[in-house]
Amino acid sequence: MFDFAAGEILLFDKPYTWTSFDVVNLIKNCLKKSLPEPVKVGHAGTLDPLATGMLVVLTGKKTRDMEIIQAQEKEYTGSFTIGATTPSYDREREVDQTYPTGHITEEMIREAAKTFIGEIMQLPPEHSAVKVDGKRAYEYARKGKPVDIKPRPITISEFEITRIAIPEIEFRVTCSKGTYIRSLARDFGEALNSGAYLSSLCRTRIGDYKLEDAMHPKEFTALIEKMKQDGML
Repeated sequence: MFDFAAGEILLFDKPYTWTSFDVVNLIKNCLKKSLPEPVKVGHAGTLDPLATGMLVVLTGKKTRDMEIIQAQEKEYTGSFTIGATTPSYDREREVDQTYPTGHITEEMIREAAKTFIGEIMQLPPEHSAVKVDGKRAYEYARKGKPVDIKPRPITISEFEITRIAIPEIEFRVTCSKGTYIRSLARDFGEALNSGAYLSSLCRTRIGDYKLEDAMHPKEFTALIEKMKQDGML
C-alpha cells in the first residue's frame, strides 16, 4: 500500500525523449485523478530528454528529501562519438565541426580517461539549465546570445572505458552532483586532440537507488488504476 501524502520514493526508468517534467506531470495527474486530496510531487535530479535511466520521484512529505538525494553519487553508462562536435555536446543539435581521428589509439583513449579521475573543474554546456543572471543558460543559447558560464568543481571517482569501436567509445562513470556528462564528452574529445559529443546516456544509479529496481512511468499509472478499480485507493 502507498501513502502518498506521508511520502513515497518512486523509482522510474525515464524513457528516451521524455523530459523529467513529463514523468513528474504524468505521475501528478495520475494521483490527482485517483486520490481524494492533492499531493506534492517532484523529482530529485533532472535528466536530459535524450538520456534514459534512473529518475527518483518524491511525493508528499518526502519531497523535503529532494536535495539530500540529489547530492548523492551518480553512475552513468553511455557512449561518445569522437571526431565531431555539436553545439549542445550531444545529439540534440546537428554536428557543427569534424576532426581527424586517425591518430587516436586505444592506449590514448584509456590514458585520457585517467586524467579526469578526481576533483576537476568543469564548464557546464551553454545548452543547460545552469542559471546565469536569473535565467537558464539554454534560454540565451537558443537565441544565439553569448553566455558567461563559470567552471565549477566536480568529482569523478570512476571513469571506465568499456568498449572502443572508433568513432564510438562506450563508458561507465561514477561522479558527484553537478557533473555534466555532455561536458565530459567535449573535454574528452579535446584530450584526444580531436572532438567528441555524447551519443547516448543512461543513469544507472543515484546513491543506493538502482535502475534495476525502477519501472516505466506507464507501469506505475497502470498499477494505480488497478488499485483504484480494486478499491485500494
